[in-house]
Amino acid sequence: MTPETDVRSKGPGAGPGGAVVLALIAVLAASLLTALLLPGPVLPVLLAGVLAGSLSMAAILAAVPVCLGLSSRLVARLVLHHAERDPGPFVLTDLAGNTLGANPAFLQALPPGRIATLSDMLSDHLASPESVIGSLLSRANRDGAARSVTEGAQPTILTARRLGRLRVGWRLELPPQNTLRSHGAPAGEVGHAPRTDDGANIGGRDRPAAGLEEALPAALIKIAKDGSIREANGAARTLLHLQADDYPAFHDLAEGVGRPISEWLADAFDGRGLNRSEVLRSTRVGRDLYLQVTLGRIEERGEVLIIAILHDATEVKSLEAQFVQSQKMQAIGQLAGGVAHDFNNLLTAISGHCDLLLLRQDENSADYADLMQISQNANRAASLVGQLLAFSRKQTMKPQILDLAETMADLTHLLNRLVGEKITLDLDVQSPNKVIRTDRRQFEQVVMNLVVNARDAMPNGGRVGIAVREETLDSPLERDRAEVPRGDYLVVTVADEGIGIDPDSLQKIFEPFFTTKKTGEGTGLGLSMAYGIVKQSGGFIFAESTAGRGTCFTLYFPAMDKPLKVAGTSGAARQRPRAPVGEGVVLLVEDEAPVRAFAARALRMRGYTVIEAADAEEALKKLEDRSLDVDLFITDVIMPGMDGPSWVREALKDRPDTRVVFVSGYAEESLSEHQSRIPNSVFLPKPFSLSDLTTVVHRQLAA
Repeated sequence: MTPETDVRSKGPGAGPGGAVVLALIAVLAASLLTALLLPGPVLPVLLAGVLAGSLSMAAILAAVPVCLGLSSRLVARLVLHHAERDPGPFVLTDLAGNTLGANPAFLQALPPGRIATLSDMLSDHLASPESVIGSLLSRANRDGAARSVTEGAQPTILTARRLGRLRVGWRLELPPQNTLRSHGAPAGEVGHAPRTDDGANIGGRDRPAAGLEEALPAALIKIAKDGSIREANGAARTLLHLQADDYPAFHDLAEGVGRPISEWLADAFDGRGLNRSEVLRSTRVGRDLYLQVTLGRIEERGEVLIIAILHDATEVKSLEAQFVQSQKMQAIGQLAGGVAHDFNNLLTAISGHCDLLLLRQDENSADYADLMQISQNANRAASLVGQLLAFSRKQTMKPQILDLAETMADLTHLLNRLVGEKITLDLDVQSPNKVIRTDRRQFEQVVMNLVVNARDAMPNGGRVGIAVREETLDSPLERDRAEVPRGDYLVVTVADEGIGIDPDSLQKIFEPFFTTKKTGEGTGLGLSMAYGIVKQSGGFIFAESTAGRGTCFTLYFPAMDKPLKVAGTSGAARQRPRAPVGEGVVLLVEDEAPVRAFAARALRMRGYTVIEAADAEEALKKLEDRSLDVDLFITDVIMPGMDGPSWVREALKDRPDTRVVFVSGYAEESLSEHQSRIPNSVFLPKPFSLSDLTTVVHRQLAA
């Protein structure tokens, strides 16, 4: 005889394991019925809690096949027995929907004169009960369980769940059943006798009713009408660092709903805002802890309480803040880059026409000094615009391989002059075996800006420390809402002993125009420029500060192995090239009239034939003349209508040998993707001088 037939013949109570099997049957039946009341995410938690209170998981897995092998009639009797005390209508059917049994609540819910069928019982609650039953039965057979919710003034919930292979349990939830009994048990808990205040009989063992709440992995607290916390389970005590039986008021734990916590709780007691999550901030644990809190209302021992489910949302809020900050910096960068681009057009026209005037003046003339002053101030303005472009990461870079030991050694003399006699400059540069790739001039500018800020933070003198070290990250480094990928880095730190930066200002120091200095003492662009240059170099910059104890900036640059020859970091100063004279036909396309006027005059003065166009469409129209020979296109990148790369690609279809010069107030990197697909093209950044323009044109035509 097989074990299955042996169990059936002897009955579940016979044999050495009979008591265990009976207890397990009761637990499984009660759990399955509880599942009808509490479907969804709560079910696995409660079911696990019930089973854990009875037998080990190994015993359950071993006994389940035996339980499923019981006769269908015995299972039906057990289920209906546990449903007798359920206040909700419950009926057991076969897979075809035929009624096999029902509890008293079901019979009481039948309309007068109707027979005991599920369809009759639902006739007063559903417009077409047969179609709803058929749909739920089909879904329950397929998925194991199904639910239908009828909306309206009197919403009803009908749940169908398969019980074994041949049976389906049906339960109807009516509006009054959405409350809890005065002793805390759900009014619709199927298959369980009313629990007493002291405990519940689960699986043949007495166990406190609070045991399930204590075992829940979710943090749960109960709040009285005065805001005091009545109960907190283990997960809540751990999350909030609470001591058992020594709970503060809830409003002392959290804040951040935009109004007093007491008002929020009062609304919940009045039934408003329930089952809707709010994110609160708690500082009780010594750090910012963000809690996603969902409130529900229960009645326990005659008292209405708020039950709050807490979820640690700190990581989510951190990611959200990181995203918002990133979006903010991107928006500011786009604004700064756009402003800088327009300024570069103006500066090109100013400095260019100034160069044209200087060509007609003798150095001893009265106007020469004035023109030189205009030119110098235009160059200073161009430097400020460059800082804006650096922040937006649209500044033109000329990256090269840098040995930081040599670079910092060359820079030390200048830094000592910058800090003055009151400041001691300590340089600690390990001889790294790695190098970085960045623009040398811009790197030096970053270091100088950080050192100047450190000097200004110590008006009475102090020490500025600069250190360079190698660091290998075996795993990503998360810091200040940024993540530094694993890899090799050269780390540069600049630290001072100054007045420090308060936490609120520390969050804004990399934003353009933000400064803590007095009016007229700073532009607010130094750190934003440093941020942009470091990011454009593929690096990261962090700041940490303590008020009264100083500030430290840490820069991470991706490192690479040192090549055999590193680009020289010193040498003779470059002489400004003399504007060459040439010949050829140039098509100049520039939407800014002052820039176009200067460039055209400069090129004509050097012997070139210039054809002007205000936009791409006009340029293509001129090129329709096949008799027109053009040697070089000079075009702005960003223009209304068709942009520079687009019209050039169109023009090169008929004139493939024509060479190209792109000009823009943005960085070359913003064009590199388009330029790489256009042969014989070079880039000239704005603002450019007369000499810069004519030199580039001469080189392109001579190539």
